[in-house]
Amino acid sequence: MAAGREQRVGRPKRADARRNREALVEQAKLAFAESGVNASLDEIARRAGVAGGTLYRHFPTRLDLIEAVLAEQITELADLGRGLSAAEDEFEGLATWLRATLRHCLTYRGLSATVMTSALDHDTSGLASTCHAELFEVGDALLTRARQAGTIAPDADNADVLKMISAMAWAAEDAPDAQGQADRLLAFLLNGLRTGGR
Repeated sequence: MAAGREQRVGRPKRADARRNREALVEQAKLAFAESGVNASLDEIARRAGVAGGTLYRHFPTRLDLIEAVLAEQITELADLGRGLSAAEDEFEGLATWLRATLRHCLTYRGLSATVMTSALDHDTSGLASTCHAELFEVGDALLTRARQAGTIAPDADNADVLKMISAMAWAAEDAPDAQGQADRLLAFLLNGLRTGGR
């Protein structure tokens, strides 16, 4: 009987913890979109209706919170890349995925310098390692396919290309027309990748 009461008492705490986590992630999405990934964590906690200590119990570091916010988008990018692996035009499949990746990096100001940099530096923390390893795998498959089809330069390297995407997002994020500038920079990259044969 006592054990049953303990279990019933424990359930609301787990439900509350889950709700707190969801509220923190939702408010972080809004705050990061408004102010970039360096938005005040205390303000995020306040908006979520929890104490600062609750935020840090769920997300010990800022990167942990950023990763939680971006996990769904990263999964969508990976799924998009897998779908494009069957595209009839190998170059356009790669270009579409790189364009989506660049837009992802532009979603939150400071993202490219935070999450992408940690991944490129081989940060092995849980979600960063798992999610970005997945993106690298998908990007490499698209590049390899385009390379084998002869549509991009034979020495095009996945890590180099993703570093350039990250650099483009960093260069464009504070521009008045961030997306327009990013698109122009991406066009230069794509023109450099494309071989003269097709």
